[in-house]
Amino acid sequence: MLMGIDPILNADVLYTLRAMGHGDDLIIADTNFPSDSVARDTTLGELLRIDRPAADVVRAVLSIFPIDTFVDDAAARMEVVDEPDTILPVMEEFQAEVSAVGGPNPVMPIERFAFYDRARKAYAVIQTGERRFYGCFALRKGVIPPDEG
Repeated sequence: MLMGIDPILNADVLYTLRAMGHGDDLIIADTNFPSDSVARDTTLGELLRIDRPAADVVRAVLSIFPIDTFVDDAAARMEVVDEPDTILPVMEEFQAEVSAVGGPNPVMPIERFAFYDRARKAYAVIQTGERRFYGCFALRKGVIPPDEG
């Protein structure tokens, strides 16, 4: 345990989030996403896991992970197939967590196969225990400004 760090963030995830740089993508995926095969194509090359609901994982990640403020697609969600305007409860929860840290509102929707392509180019994939459909999200890492002084 570490003080000030959400305990669901395991050592592998903490190492990865720290290693990522500005502009690197992090994928937070539900249990149905082909996470293992997609993760093999990422920069990290291996799958990370946090067996908790997507909103819990997003909240924990965003407690230490700055969202990029220089791009329009810094936070994104996978679209529902053939229903690009549908917003499911799991997506609303993601939006609430992103909005709570000053991220984009609304988050960008991405067509399913375009999301797979973005995921393969990401730095890393975290597979969650989220069983609701379309609980797949992308976050682009931003920067932490220097201390005043």
